[in-house]
Amino acid sequence: MIAEFGHFALILAFMVSLFQMTVPLVGAAKGWLGWMDSARPAALAQFLLVGVSFAALTMAFVTSDFSLKLVYENSHTAKPMLYKISGVWGNHEGSMLLWVLILALFGAAAAVFGDNLPPQLRARVLAVQASIGAAFFAFIIFTSNPFLRLENPPFDGRDLNPLLQDPGLAFHPPFLYLGYVGLSMAFSFAVAALIEGRVDAAWARWVRPWTLAAWMFLTIGIALGSWWAYYELGWGGFWFWDPVENASFMPWLLSAALLHSAIVVEKREALKSWTILLAIMAFGFSMIGTFIVRSGVITSVHSFASDPTRGIFILGILAVFTGGALTLYAVRASSMTAKGVFTPMSREGALVLNNLLLAVSAFVVFIGTIWPLAAEFLWDRKLSVGAPFFNKAFTPFMIALAIALPFGAIMPWKRAVFARAARPLRGAFIFALAVMVLVFAVSTGRSAIAVIGAGLGAWLIAGSVADLLHRVGNSGLSRLFRLPRADWGKAIAHAGVGVTFIGVGLLTAWQLEDIRVAKIGQPFDLGGYDFTLRQVDQVQGPNYLSTLATIDVNRDGASVAVLHPEKRIYPVQAMPTTEAAIDNGIFRDIYVVIGDEQADGSWAVRTYVKPFANWIWAGAILMALGGMVSLSDRRYRVAVGAKRAAVNAVPAE
Repeated sequence: MIAEFGHFALILAFMVSLFQMTVPLVGAAKGWLGWMDSARPAALAQFLLVGVSFAALTMAFVTSDFSLKLVYENSHTAKPMLYKISGVWGNHEGSMLLWVLILALFGAAAAVFGDNLPPQLRARVLAVQASIGAAFFAFIIFTSNPFLRLENPPFDGRDLNPLLQDPGLAFHPPFLYLGYVGLSMAFSFAVAALIEGRVDAAWARWVRPWTLAAWMFLTIGIALGSWWAYYELGWGGFWFWDPVENASFMPWLLSAALLHSAIVVEKREALKSWTILLAIMAFGFSMIGTFIVRSGVITSVHSFASDPTRGIFILGILAVFTGGALTLYAVRASSMTAKGVFTPMSREGALVLNNLLLAVSAFVVFIGTIWPLAAEFLWDRKLSVGAPFFNKAFTPFMIALAIALPFGAIMPWKRAVFARAARPLRGAFIFALAVMVLVFAVSTGRSAIAVIGAGLGAWLIAGSVADLLHRVGNSGLSRLFRLPRADWGKAIAHAGVGVTFIGVGLLTAWQLEDIRVAKIGQPFDLGGYDFTLRQVDQVQGPNYLSTLATIDVNRDGASVAVLHPEKRIYPVQAMPTTEAAIDNGIFRDIYVVIGDEQADGSWAVRTYVKPFANWIWAGAILMALGGMVSLSDRRYRVAVGAKRAAVNAVPAE
């Protein structure tokens, strides 16, 4: 009965979304205030109904209601409660329900916090948001119904994919969807502005907090996915250029460009047309990611690989919304004239360079991701585009971006003299140079990757500090803590990029690896650490059987750690997983994976010493923290920004 109630609530939410996408839009066109105001209660009702539907599905998973086909295929009575709950979105149908729940959440948030938005703009934004919801409600109801019943309910389920039974994967999809779907708000604001023919500083102030929130959640989601791949898959890497990884990375790059571009619109009334285009493309690429994951056209270790008919439906949604928005953009682009004038050597010029580097790097990732599919479709050839292509084609743009960021942050608006603007960065340059010399001196094999990565990271971190000190000037350190939170947030986020650069560069260059057959009680050495396989036991887990090894790690005769790598077998799905054992440290990780037993009783063991591995995710945490600090600045809130009169608006021609 609860499942039917959830299904009914989902259908009602679909009907409300149809109302919300039409009535307020007509009201905005006619100037009927009552019709425009109907968007707000409709958005709240839609969120409430989707919440009820999602709660009903969650209850079915928690109570192991195997009369639901989705629960039967993705759950099991012996599964821990955390994974029963995460099983709700650990499949295609449930994850799409989470998708529309978050979409409705952002629409409801815009309704609640958009009090001071102009009524016509608010009505149009909520109507566009509802139209996206309506499309995905139709997709779920007609092709991906999560509430289908089984005629003869079984006693137990097939269990969730064992790779997804992990804390990292339990929280990774919700954060990723908050980022993916959060970009729908930037899209809705862009389309609403195109309908009105008005893009000005106030519009940029309204759109920035939504974009910043989406970018922040995307950062957390991508970092969680990278962290999960690092320790769960047993490969020991942090990024594999997998198509699904790329699908989340492309909108992250474009949303970062959108954030910086909106600053120019707000401050200088320039780059209006480009900012609108970025808002459309950022959400368009998030829908491309949805298509890649669910169409089955590209295989991935963590895609749903559903049937192609669903992919065609999503492709249709992508074509309608992205194609429609781009058509409207083509019609209105000539009316979005820039008013601010600036020279290439200025903060505006630096932000334009930032946008170009981010946009081109996203395009490079897109080409590498989609090229195998294009080659197969056009020439019937099986091609593989791997890490070597991405590393060579993508890395130069990131290096250029890292060099430019501190200059752009510190330059004045409109016009700058490079020598004068660079003067506050002299200390940062000297610090970065010293770090490069130090890393070069200690590098085994004189690795250029380590030197460049560490130097660029140090340059970004020191540049962020120099930017804050430059803003303080001669006012004393007491003013440092009175700086706007947005300034602090920018500095923290840029420093986070620097920390990640250091982690990636030093880990890539200095990692040590050893693969061997180890005998019990016989020590072996790697990077100055002594490893001894003490014993291997068979252990019964809640819903799996484990081969659990005990490995002692010593250095100079002193114990460093006792590690317990595992190989698990989940009997229900008869699927093995590898659980790496990691001794985490600030400056290094010791990473051990147990393999198969050999005929003589020895075991295959893979061992790594990974310098500065955790700096990669520490940098991502700092980036997200910087976004959070900036978002807390009252100037970034929609209500405050909306109080500014929409002066110098550009009417449609």
